[in-house]
Amino acid sequence: MILTLLRRELKVARRNWIGLAIPLLFFIIVVSLFPFAVSPDAPVLQKLAPGVIWVAALLSMLLSLEQFYRSDYQDGALEQLLLMSSPTMVATSKIIAHWLLTGLPLVILSPLLGVLMQINHGVEHSAHTWILMLSLVLGTPTLCLLGAVGMSLTLAASRNGLLVSILIIPLYVPVLIFGASTVTASLENMSYNGELAILGAFLLITLVFAPFTSGRALKISVG
Repeated sequence: MILTLLRRELKVARRNWIGLAIPLLFFIIVVSLFPFAVSPDAPVLQKLAPGVIWVAALLSMLLSLEQFYRSDYQDGALEQLLLMSSPTMVATSKIIAHWLLTGLPLVILSPLLGVLMQINHGVEHSAHTWILMLSLVLGTPTLCLLGAVGMSLTLAASRNGLLVSILIIPLYVPVLIFGASTVTASLENMSYNGELAILGAFLLITLVFAPFTSGRALKISVG
């Protein structure tokens, strides 16, 4: 059943490809402007790279949250989905689709932006780029899971975008801190295993509670 729901989400998202492209363009533009706004010097850009890339990724994920439930809620499709399947399965399919369409492209684009931010300046290999990608692979699903909870809790409220930001950003901050710290530790040739372990723990915790919590909140909002 969850595969059927996931295929449905991907088909619906394909029709709204402009909405999917906006967060990705935002991610690219924000990171690309920093060399012009701050300094083109490689050491300066390399020092700023972890924070800049991670903040841009977080804001892009936040910008994409409207794609979770809003359109289905407005046209009544969400109510039909909840009647056909369990709320947890509906929430899980939307979370997976959201990460595949938003989080995964951010991971794929990150090496290109890492080159722009001179993340491998002064080294003979691309280890720092791989650490950046790994931190995003662990961090972006957590952002999706937390975002799903925030959107489902505020679904029936007007101006829910502002409410989601107020509710979710404090939960995003720890992921941002340890995601950027992982890349910073790699750039400084320090151990980053602890930061990666914490990102992994965040992901496991949110995997346990977020789909169920989001599903229950959806049932309350729609019901």
